[in-house]
Amino acid sequence: MPEKENQPPANSPSNSNPESTKPKRRGPPRSKKPAAGKSKKVEDSSVKQKKPDAVTTDRSVPQKQDNAQPQKRTQKQPQRAPERKKPHHDQAGSVRDLAKLKGVRPIVALTAYDSVMSRLVCDAGVDFILVGDSVGTTLLGHKTTIPVDMTDMLRHTAAVRRAEPNCLLVADLPFGEASFSFDHLLDSARRLMQQGGADAIKIEGGRDVADDIEKLVATGIPVLGHIGLLPQTVKAIGGYRKFGADRQEAEDLYTDAIALEEAGCFAVVGEMIEESVARELAKQILPPLIGIGSGAGCDGQILVSTDVLGYHVNKPPSFVKTYANLNQVISKALSQYVTEVKSKKFPA
Repeated sequence: MPEKENQPPANSPSNSNPESTKPKRRGPPRSKKPAAGKSKKVEDSSVKQKKPDAVTTDRSVPQKQDNAQPQKRTQKQPQRAPERKKPHHDQAGSVRDLAKLKGVRPIVALTAYDSVMSRLVCDAGVDFILVGDSVGTTLLGHKTTIPVDMTDMLRHTAAVRRAEPNCLLVADLPFGEASFSFDHLLDSARRLMQQGGADAIKIEGGRDVADDIEKLVATGIPVLGHIGLLPQTVKAIGGYRKFGADRQEAEDLYTDAIALEEAGCFAVVGEMIEESVARELAKQILPPLIGIGSGAGCDGQILVSTDVLGYHVNKPPSFVKTYANLNQVISKALSQYVTEVKSKKFPA
């Protein structure tokens, strides 16, 4: 936004007659029939005083450019950098806010991996952003999340934090980090918070990692649990599938969820869980159950932002609803650019 409006030139005529309220002309005044008496002398005097400036201006600047049009454009020009949207009144800003939403309304979450998407996702009103290790399969070209390491997660978490999102920011602990000693786990979680700027971390696993999660929570590190399909174990389980179809799996999921609750997780992600099982789990545990591919009975939903936007290389999972087709929009724009450069239409 301009700091101040344009001021009229210091040497512009300043007559007391009505003509002075019109856009000031720096060229010779229009010829008109002189008025009788005293007003004639005033007009003649004005012309005589300003004649040298008027002649000089008339030779260098056309009269059409001196009709206050630039001032009009400056006043109506929109701001190029609008102010940030204010946080939504019910948007979660902390793990405590998120936990309180259980039973009040559905919790909403999306992934983000860079500053641009972070700003857009948060301003849309989500309760938390997850910097997921899904960055490996969505942006980095990997077939699974296993190749993603701490360097990747720190880089992308920091990028998301630089957008200064108003909502909660959670970062994934990458493959293998939870399997080392607790000291190593603590150091990795600490780096995601101190260097990456995360508010909390997400750890895949149930009762097998519950003891370490309890220790992390005791040190002041908020943890988001993750049960059901664990993408980091895809090699061990032989692919992606639903969980909880039989009684034993349903009971195991319940045991895992209770273990994470007792460990102090502020919420739990349930991925690819049978809908009836997920609905019952949401009723049984105190922390919110955030579903992904687990039906409408959960306390909230999370999806990968690139799947929602239709901005991907691989086909999204069947449970995803795509709200846009950025692949098509971007492809059309890039093709038009290439065509215009080749045909010399750009630059014009």
